[in-house]
Amino acid sequence: MCLILSVQAKKLTTQRLTLFMSYLRLILLSMSMLLVACSTAPPHNLNDGCSIFREKDDWYEYAKDAQDKWGVPVHVQLAIIWQESRFRAQAKAPKDTLLGFIPWGRKSSAYGYAQVKDSTWDWYMDKTGNSGADRDDFEDVTDFIGWYGNCTHKSLGISKWDAYNQYLAYHEGHGGYKRKTYNNKKWLTAVARKVEWRAMKYRKQINQCESELDSGWSLWPF
Repeated sequence: MCLILSVQAKKLTTQRLTLFMSYLRLILLSMSMLLVACSTAPPHNLNDGCSIFREKDDWYEYAKDAQDKWGVPVHVQLAIIWQESRFRAQAKAPKDTLLGFIPWGRKSSAYGYAQVKDSTWDWYMDKTGNSGADRDDFEDVTDFIGWYGNCTHKSLGISKWDAYNQYLAYHEGHGGYKRKTYNNKKWLTAVARKVEWRAMKYRKQINQCESELDSGWSLWPF
């Protein structure tokens, strides 16, 4: 009788342990998914550079590293990312249609924070040796924007601080910029002016909190 009770107790203990481990795995999975969602979610205030970096405290380090490495200032990087994706890590190109209403894939392979096409990203990885780079990784994207802006400067002579022309070359490619294809796209030059304006706004804001950001101290409590 005692032996039977002992066996039953062991079975019950095993069942409870299995149930506990299942609950634990579920909790850990939920926490992991929550952390990923929080890390890739856009900042709450996209229009304030200081607020962005206080909330995403590692982003400033990445953007500053790209500036130090390639010379493209932080505020220009932010303005381009705002325009391309509104800081959405997994942003994709708009969906395309056939005959105006039949779903037909997407208009391009552009993806990530900076809406970079497959071929351009492959070019970047090949030239920099950053073979593990991802378009939905903010660190890699700031490095890409810095690298591309540096290439633009070398190829076209455009200042790395010139957000307007840097964005035109970013959107049209170096060949397109040389051919001045943007002259036939009034909407694009208007967008480039918005990028320029936003870069100036970010610059003024970051100038006010730069010492705080450089110290690595943040007021953001989460």
